[in-house]
Amino acid sequence: MTTFEMSDMGLMHYFLGMEVYQEGGIFISQRKYALDLLNKFNMAECKSVATPLIVNEKLKKEDGAKEADVVAYRSLIGSLLYLVTTRPNIMYATSLLSRFMQCPSQIHFGAAKRVLRYIQGTKYFGICYKPSSHSTLTSFTDSDWAGYVDDIRSTSEYFF
Repeated sequence: MTTFEMSDMGLMHYFLGMEVYQEGGIFISQRKYALDLLNKFNMAECKSVATPLIVNEKLKKEDGAKEADVVAYRSLIGSLLYLVTTRPNIMYATSLLSRFMQCPSQIHFGAAKRVLRYIQGTKYFGICYKPSSHSTLTSFTDSDWAGYVDDIRSTSEYFF
C-alpha cells in the first residue's frame, strides 16, 4: 500500500463471474453464471439429469442427422468451457462436444443440451478449499481408450 495506491475493500465476494465465499475455507462457484446460461438457452425450467452425457454413447462427426445452428452451438460450448473453471465434473463432456464445433449436428446439439440439464440439477456445485494442517495431494484420472469413433483417438482426463 506504500508503493501503490490501493485500499482494502474487505473479503472478495465476486470475481470474473465467480462467486467467492470465505468462511472456514474458500468456496468458489459460478451459480449465477450457470443460471444465466440456462436462461440464455431457454433451459431454466428443464428437468435435471444425473449425468452430463448418456453412458456409452459414441458421438461421431458424420452421424446422418440434420445440421445444427453453428453459432448457437459454438456459443453454448464456449459458455460451458468458461463454466469448467469451477466445475471440473463437466470437463470431459465439454471437451468431447468441442470436437464438433466446425459442423455440429442436431445430435451434438442435443448432447450439449443434456449437459445443460445436468447443470440444472447441480447449479450450486463448486470447488471448496479448506485449511488443513497436513497436505495430501489427491488425484483423479479417467480414460476412454480409442473411444473417438472417427479416428480411434483416446481421451484422458485428470484432476489434482
